[in-house]
Amino acid sequence: MTDSVEPEFLYQFRPGDRPELATDPSSWTEADDRISTEHYERLREATEAGRVILAGRSQDGIGPAIVIFRARSEQEARRFMEEDPFVASGLFRASLHPFRAALVEQRTEG
Repeated sequence: MTDSVEPEFLYQFRPGDRPELATDPSSWTEADDRISTEHYERLREATEAGRVILAGRSQDGIGPAIVIFRARSEQEARRFMEEDPFVASGLFRASLHPFRAALVEQRTEG
């Protein structure tokens, strides 16, 4: 395994003031949907740029939603997390953790 040039971090989402957002799709408003689209597009662009390693959520509404990414420092990582539209809007809260991937599947196109 080779170490990344930049440290890795993980942030995990937890519900904000409306915990039903995690389990009830009908509770999402049009404004929430716009924020969700902004969140997705931001992470998609960061993935294409090589910053985000993995982003996703459990499908049962109980397990975590996480983003694993690279940043030069904890301060930069915190800023990246806090600028996530889900977090910046207050729709979800998040906690930041240093992280290191030990095993990563190597996919090849074929």
